[in-house]
Amino acid sequence: MAASLVRRDKKSTAAHLKADLNWTDNSSGVRQLQELLDSVLNPEKPAADTEALDWCKCLIAGGEGFEEFCKTVRSYDNATLCGLVWTANFVAYRCRTCGISPCMSLCAECFNNGDHTGHDFNMFRSQAGGACDCGDSNVMRETGFCNRHRLRTGENVPSVPRDLLLMSEMVLPRFIICIIQYLRDGYTEPDTSTERDLQKVLQQLEPQISFLEELTKMGGAMRTVLTKILTNQQIFKDLSMGQEENVYAKKNYEKYLSALKNSGLVSVEEKAQSGAAEPTRGAEAGAGAGALGLLGAEAPASPDESNKEEDQDGGQSVGQRKRVKLSSTAKDPSIMDSLKHKCFLEELLFWTIKYEFPQKMVTFLLNMLPDQDYKITFTKTFVQHYAFIMKTLMKSQESDTMSNRIVHISVQLFSNEELARHVTEECQLLDIMVTVLLYMMESCLIKSELQDEENSRHVVVNCSEPLLKNNTYWPLVSDFINILSHQSVAKKFLEDHSLLMLWMSFVSFFQGMNLNKRELSEHVEFESQTYYAAFAAELEACAQPMWGLLTHCKVKETQEYTKTVVRYCLETLQIWFDAIGFVDEPAPNQVTFHLPLHRYYAMFLSKAVKCQGLDLDSLLPHQEMLMKIMVHPLQIQASLSEIHSNMWVRNGLQIKGQAMTYVQSHFCNSMIDPDIFLLQVCASRLDPDYFISSVFERFKVVDLLTMASVHQNAVLDGEQERPMLEGALTFLVILSSLRIHLGMADDEILRAEMVSQLCMNDRTHSSLLDLIPENPNPKSGIVPGSCSFEEMLSAVADFKAPVFEPGGSMQQGMYTPKEEVWEKEFDPIMVVLRTVYRRDVQSAMDRYSAFLKQSGMHTTGNPWPPYKERTPLHPCYKGLDRLLHCKTLHIVIFTLLYKIWLDHSNMSEHVLCMVLYLIELGLDNQVQEDKEDEEPCIEEHCHDSWFPGTNLLSNLHHVINYVRVRVPETAPEVKREKDPPPSTSTEASNFGQNSRRLTGNWRENVREAQVFSLVAERRRKFQEIINRSSTEASQVVRPKSSSTRWVPPGTPPQLVTEILEIRESMLSLLIKLHQKLSAKQNSLSATWLEDMETNSHAHGDGITAIERILTKAATRSRQSKRSIQEICGKVSPPVAPKKNSPTDKKTMDKDERRQRARERQQKLLAEFASRQKSFMETAMDVESPDAEAAMDLGASEVMESEVLYDCVICGQSGPSTEDRPTGLVVLLQASSVLGHRCKSDETKKLPTTDDEHIYPADTCGAAHDVRLALMQRFFKDSSCLQSVSIGWEGGVYVQTCGHTLHIDCHKSYMVSLRNDQVLQGFSVDKGEFTCPLCRQFANSVLPCRPGRSTEVVSWHMPTNKKTAVLVKEVEDLQEQLGLFPTESNLSKEMESVIKDIKNTTQRKYMDYGKNPGSPDNDFLFMYSVARTNLELELVHRGGNLCSGGASAAAKRSCLNQLFHVLAMHMRLYSIDSAYNPWTRLTQVAQRRDDCLDDERPEVPMLFRDCPSLLIIFVLTMPQPLRKEHFICLVRMLYNLQYTQALASLSAKFSPEERQAWSTSGALKKNAFDAEKSYDALLSHVIGELSKVKTVYDVNPEVPSMLSSSVWSPHSIEYSLQQFCLPYLRLSCLLQHHLYGDKLSGCPEVEEFSGLAGCLGLLAPALQPSNPIYSASCLDWTVNAFDLMTQWCSEVTGLSDTQAKKSITLLVQDPQWASPHLLHLPDHYNIIFQYYHKKACTACKKVPKDPALCLVCGTFVCLKGLCCKQQGICECVLHSQHCGAATGIFLLINASVIIIIRGHRFCLWGSVYLDAHGEEDRDLRRGKPLFLCVERYRVLQQQWVSHTFDHINKRWGPHYNGL
Repeated sequence: MAASLVRRDKKSTAAHLKADLNWTDNSSGVRQLQELLDSVLNPEKPAADTEALDWCKCLIAGGEGFEEFCKTVRSYDNATLCGLVWTANFVAYRCRTCGISPCMSLCAECFNNGDHTGHDFNMFRSQAGGACDCGDSNVMRETGFCNRHRLRTGENVPSVPRDLLLMSEMVLPRFIICIIQYLRDGYTEPDTSTERDLQKVLQQLEPQISFLEELTKMGGAMRTVLTKILTNQQIFKDLSMGQEENVYAKKNYEKYLSALKNSGLVSVEEKAQSGAAEPTRGAEAGAGAGALGLLGAEAPASPDESNKEEDQDGGQSVGQRKRVKLSSTAKDPSIMDSLKHKCFLEELLFWTIKYEFPQKMVTFLLNMLPDQDYKITFTKTFVQHYAFIMKTLMKSQESDTMSNRIVHISVQLFSNEELARHVTEECQLLDIMVTVLLYMMESCLIKSELQDEENSRHVVVNCSEPLLKNNTYWPLVSDFINILSHQSVAKKFLEDHSLLMLWMSFVSFFQGMNLNKRELSEHVEFESQTYYAAFAAELEACAQPMWGLLTHCKVKETQEYTKTVVRYCLETLQIWFDAIGFVDEPAPNQVTFHLPLHRYYAMFLSKAVKCQGLDLDSLLPHQEMLMKIMVHPLQIQASLSEIHSNMWVRNGLQIKGQAMTYVQSHFCNSMIDPDIFLLQVCASRLDPDYFISSVFERFKVVDLLTMASVHQNAVLDGEQERPMLEGALTFLVILSSLRIHLGMADDEILRAEMVSQLCMNDRTHSSLLDLIPENPNPKSGIVPGSCSFEEMLSAVADFKAPVFEPGGSMQQGMYTPKEEVWEKEFDPIMVVLRTVYRRDVQSAMDRYSAFLKQSGMHTTGNPWPPYKERTPLHPCYKGLDRLLHCKTLHIVIFTLLYKIWLDHSNMSEHVLCMVLYLIELGLDNQVQEDKEDEEPCIEEHCHDSWFPGTNLLSNLHHVINYVRVRVPETAPEVKREKDPPPSTSTEASNFGQNSRRLTGNWRENVREAQVFSLVAERRRKFQEIINRSSTEASQVVRPKSSSTRWVPPGTPPQLVTEILEIRESMLSLLIKLHQKLSAKQNSLSATWLEDMETNSHAHGDGITAIERILTKAATRSRQSKRSIQEICGKVSPPVAPKKNSPTDKKTMDKDERRQRARERQQKLLAEFASRQKSFMETAMDVESPDAEAAMDLGASEVMESEVLYDCVICGQSGPSTEDRPTGLVVLLQASSVLGHRCKSDETKKLPTTDDEHIYPADTCGAAHDVRLALMQRFFKDSSCLQSVSIGWEGGVYVQTCGHTLHIDCHKSYMVSLRNDQVLQGFSVDKGEFTCPLCRQFANSVLPCRPGRSTEVVSWHMPTNKKTAVLVKEVEDLQEQLGLFPTESNLSKEMESVIKDIKNTTQRKYMDYGKNPGSPDNDFLFMYSVARTNLELELVHRGGNLCSGGASAAAKRSCLNQLFHVLAMHMRLYSIDSAYNPWTRLTQVAQRRDDCLDDERPEVPMLFRDCPSLLIIFVLTMPQPLRKEHFICLVRMLYNLQYTQALASLSAKFSPEERQAWSTSGALKKNAFDAEKSYDALLSHVIGELSKVKTVYDVNPEVPSMLSSSVWSPHSIEYSLQQFCLPYLRLSCLLQHHLYGDKLSGCPEVEEFSGLAGCLGLLAPALQPSNPIYSASCLDWTVNAFDLMTQWCSEVTGLSDTQAKKSITLLVQDPQWASPHLLHLPDHYNIIFQYYHKKACTACKKVPKDPALCLVCGTFVCLKGLCCKQQGICECVLHSQHCGAATGIFLLINASVIIIIRGHRFCLWGSVYLDAHGEEDRDLRRGKPLFLCVERYRVLQQQWVSHTFDHINKRWGPHYNGL
């Protein structure tokens, strides 16, 4: 039965079956259908057989065509969501204004149909793929929906008729099981011996899966059917197992079971056996295999560690510890249970994962999402497979692609809050995610080496594992962050304590990872780059989930959550301290930048105090714990300083990289900010003396803090002491003044961040957005009550619009700080905190001082960083001020002031600056304290005798008389005669060098002398806190003898104790420093305090700072005021305790040396400036060296001087000679700029729709090609080639930088360049080089003609000869034979230049003759080079000579030399006198009838191009040409040009007008001036040309178009002048170059008369009179009418066929508009939307990198292999074809323009800028872009002036690959 059905026609069978099934009793129909399907959908057939697919299509459609069926089904589409699915690289949009979820995205169509004006949106290229959210109100606001999805279309769709989809319901289940069976069959496990080729299986299934995809696109009705089939468990049961008798299906099912079994997550040790054995817990083990089985209950951390651990105490093994932790916390054992499948959807997803997410399958699964039932089932299925996905991902070879596909799916599911909540509640999504992440990280744990290497029990992730290095974990982490962004889910997470504990143990895997150990001896061999992985892991896996959770802890109601997190943080930290065996001292020489536990703790503390009003103390642990917590963050701060002091230099560059990344804008708010905040919290709660001494000890500068002038430092080298001390003080300043988490509001923080970034440098909008830390300032979406980024920006900065100079670099729009910001808000401390590079701090200070100079606030010397008032502290953190009021700090300050005053070594201005900053902070932040507490403890401590109390204000004026110091015997302080008491030496031996304690009896002896030891002090405090008993506290603690303290025996001298007499207070030291800085003995008079005006203190240098401090002290305390006045009264010069003469001498020498150096520098600079000036002058005067000489010489004085040239290589000056010629440095380039000119001034538009086109036929190049081709059809070839010019396309343009060199010097220069191994941007082999003087790009040298200026004079003489005589002379000159030049170096060079010129352009632009390579052809090319250069100079001058003078183009022009070279070459060709056009120009010839019939006629004079003839005459006549002869040539040719103008004009008349003008002019023929009146001449021409009908009657429709205007005498005159102007301009320019005549400017209306006067066509007297007539310039040597008759007869004498075409040759229009690039639309989006999807014309595919030619609008593929020809890619090909090797292309996908010039290319920049004036290369930001007219003008100007090579610097070879 089935067999017979199969053979029948598909359509009729389908219709017949459908009818059967519609009966009430349809059992036979069902049976028939099933049998048919059994035979058609037989999985044993190869999948590639499409027969089955065709059957399915027919059956589903039930007899009608599939297309019609699709249409019918679509009409029942009730979907309200768009749901369009796209894959990577698709262009989509994201609108932050409309989005609820940050992942929201829209397809272009929905975006353009919605209204998003004024919204914060951008276009982006999808990385992983995505789907359109239009219509989904869970993800975006309804206001943003497009027109299609805004209306709830679903309501009015009719319900689906039952029979329409009946067949689908029957056929599709079979079709799907068939696909599944193929997938089961094709899958092989990765470890089997066979080569596994999953791709092949998938390729065969491509059509089937595409068919499913097609079905999903039929709309809601079909999706409902599919959902039913995919989720129905019964259908799955029936079909999946296969029926009993079907052996194939049974085997197939077994394959599936074994695959399932293999996916049970294998425990670790089985993984170690590389999966050879069958998994013990397979799919059947059921729920028993809980998290334990999964995570490997008996598995150690990794195979190699298992052996190590076994023989030790098993209880402590890492694996055990892990297991215990996890098994007690994994809540539900079934989380990672084996998989069971109950429906098609589940098995399909299973295979999708097994096959590593094939794109087509992913798209199919996502296309179904608009169906709500499907969405929920699918999400649950996805979650159920989550652990399995992670396993597959970890094993995958292509983890990148797979990651993208996973996220493609999960983003669609988890961005929807409702769905995420539902799955969290029903499927334990959070438990699954955390467990899976934990499991994943467990695969790469190693033992931590932090602190106690041997006994550490802590494990951390290994950053060099591929899992971390390749970021394999990011899909899972990003899903986790995504679901935590939903409040309901986050709350569930925060309420679930066991989950939080699990999460903390996850975070602790990252605590202390990537440990750096300082290399002390050798440089490290291999610099590992693992730190990238470490920073990325902490940011993505720890910090981002943390920020996610913090967003939900913003209000009082969430207090409990914060408390819980803080509690678990502290617990986990305690576990960590125990695990690494930490007591009180960090291990030396190691640092880790990764302390996520500390940072979690800090950020939740900050939130609790700032937003939730919790009391800080309730969240803090006991003191001992705080002391531990502060150690590691402090270690990082000290290490930063060490790294910048080059102490870690042996660890390679990567350690610097870590220090930079730690403070970099994307990381700082998750790393350095929490660390500093945590230290601030510790400082506010711990004993300040303990904290301060800890800081100095960590920074290793304790030994430096001694009053002695000499000391020994056991841990630092001399040159490291200063930067470390500066680091320690700067850190203290930052610590006590930074308020980011201590009371600043979000707005203030944003403002401070913005100001600090702008102060470093002017910034573009996008870089500023990037540099400002994201949290806690979300840049997108305005947080209610906070100020937006844009408002803040306009408040603190001014916008500097980009400036454009054609030669300048492309600038971008920048923001620069407002003046009042510099004045009031510049905060150097914030700048220091935020700079990645140290140079940025300097840059900020330079900009600050520039501002002060400019505004006149501080003009002398370098200003100091300004002091800035701080935001008041939040009451919780008041304790921080105690840091500034503790005796330890005051002793340090006193000591440093003393040392700076006495110029001890390693002090610096920066140290003083920071010390003063600390004093000032202390004065501004007073501590309110109770006096009673202070009193009793004064006697007890050893150092309290330094200062009476802790208040800075009262300690300032406290005088210290004696200080006891330990110094080496060799120090200058040691008093030689007095032996130290014996007790001191024993102390030294007891305590080692770092304790400077003295016993009581010794103290009694010298009651006064103070001694001070930070370290002992700190240890004592620590002990005190730990033991909580004052009895032990008084005992001295023995310092730990640490290995770093070991000193090689015998090197240091013995330490002895000395007593120094000091008798200073801090105030007196400040005043003395003031004197020292101002270099005046009594810089402060006793009464200065009264005279001070208070406001002048804000900006200035150290002197101002000291004055400011003294004033503050005086105003705040009467005692201080008295002291200050007293000290100022006494004023005495500083006296050192010991004579300090060597240093004095040193300083004097230093100043003197500086003075001398300065003078030397001034001298050098002046010399340099004068040289530069002379260079600039010579560079300006390059117009033409010989013209200069000839300029002012009268005829009377004959000068014998030659033109001299300077050689820029050897520097000698001399004439150019035959033997040693000099040459001009020139750049030869082929150009088609002239050919792209059009008739009309209107620029062509770039097409942006299918209806717009560009037609190239009206360009100058095309017109000239047509003209020449026409001539060649009818006239003699040799004559044609002299009647026109070529070079409109591919002509050679010659430009120079004006520098000259000897040609032999140039050759040796080239040899040296060739041997130079440096990578150059040009190719020496092609003759390219840069001018040795100005570095301009060049590729040839143009020899200068040796010339005496005497000749110049003779050929300049004015003449009174009659025109007729001159005409004869010219004719005689032409008769002279060209003399072959004698062979000389000069002639050789000239020939080689000619060769260069020919090689510059392509052959096709040179060979226009019938026989290529003929002399005629060569001749045409040569004179056309001259024409091209003249025409281009005209274009550069703006198309006319009205402006006169020397233009920029003239500076580059070298036409004079070029003419000589060409002339010498062209004299080799003599023109046959019989054909000489001169005779036909000037004589009425006798009728010559000897011309043979078969030979083609010559080109009639009226068809010839006058400028070409002029150039031919000038170049072929003997050089130098006398000016009178030149003028004669111009005049004769003007007659011809004028006649052509008349003929051309007459052809435009209508027959009636022609008749009228002919008769009116005929009357004037006999007047005396008939030869110079246009009417007479016009009528004559009309008469002559009318003799033959063909001339005027060829084209009856042309005149009718033109004759709409009536011709008046005025319009005729105007049109004649316009016709002759181009010829006059060219002649005038030629005259200017040959004879050096000045070009005088004139207004445009008088251009004709100006040029005619300049060329001597008009007598000077006529010039100022009434409007002149073009006819009055005529000068006939023979009867005008006869000559004209002769010229016209040449035309009328042509045969009919030729005459038909001849009219088009008559009507020519020599006027062309200046060249333009295409007109571009204002919005880039218009171009982008049309072109980025446009298919390439050659290969019909959408190119990966589409590009547009901006000259002609051609669409090309950049780098496209499809359009390659002979190994050359399309852009390069097009640049050769369209621009003679110059191409300007706009890259559609990048918005930038690239220039191709010959074999090189460069990125030019973009002409489209965003609203903030900056480019968006590669459209990364995707903001709307607008055309920047100035930039486009600059681009066009560089194109027209051929200066790409000079202005753009970054060129590279393109190897024909573009």
